[in-house]
Amino acid sequence: MLRLVSPILKSQIVKQIRQSTTDESFISFARRYSRMKYLNQTEAINIDKDLFEKYKFSVDQLMELAGQSCAIAIAKSYPLSEDSNKVLVCCGPGNNGGDGLVCARHLKHFGYSPEIYYPKRPSNPLYERLLHQCIENDISILENECIEEATDVTILQEYIIIVDALLGFSFKPPLREPFIRIIDMLKDTTVPICSIDIPSGWNVEEGPPQEGGIKPQMLISLTAPKMCASKFDGKFHYLGGRFVPEKLELQYNLNLPKYADTDFVVQLH
Repeated sequence: MLRLVSPILKSQIVKQIRQSTTDESFISFARRYSRMKYLNQTEAINIDKDLFEKYKFSVDQLMELAGQSCAIAIAKSYPLSEDSNKVLVCCGPGNNGGDGLVCARHLKHFGYSPEIYYPKRPSNPLYERLLHQCIENDISILENECIEEATDVTILQEYIIIVDALLGFSFKPPLREPFIRIIDMLKDTTVPICSIDIPSGWNVEEGPPQEGGIKPQMLISLTAPKMCASKFDGKFHYLGGRFVPEKLELQYNLNLPKYADTDFVVQLH
């Protein structure tokens, strides 16, 4: 199934084309975006399977590439300041959470002060190593009670941004514990939220739940945007996936945008 670029991005592209009708390179760039494929859940799963089995990427290798891309995108949109640089990284038990752990470590290297909320830790050597690396880099791990027993969302106000790495594209509603409380808080906070790949609690194909969901200010799509990204109307949308082999891109007709120079990410809007 082929999904075109979101209406918001499309309108922005059309507006800029009208303003730059003599810029052939920009018009070519915009046309490429208009053909970019938005993945359904089955396609996203199959692409991951091909990356592991056909192209022989390891899970931790892809997590490192994805997490680093997320940290770079965050640094581009929320630069370091002389005030607070505290970032809360909320991690789930799956690959999305692993991306968040890697992102937290790179944010620390970039000069931010990340803290990790990790309510459901899997007993898996890979995630244990990633968490250990964060601890050895002096990244604080919040006690679960800090969030679960908070009476309101003001506890989140000390952060300049919250990274949502709780639930990835394998999620199927409804929400379950222990994620209900944190996602309810993310719905109500005014602190900017950056979601990795898909906003937690959203249906990967249909978008936010009918009763309302997280409204991130920033979305970082990985490999290729998922169908729910067409419903994203936040401020920043990045793609991180420079590791995607050209043969795989052609196989799935992804029509990905070109990355500039040595950049790990490309801003979609």
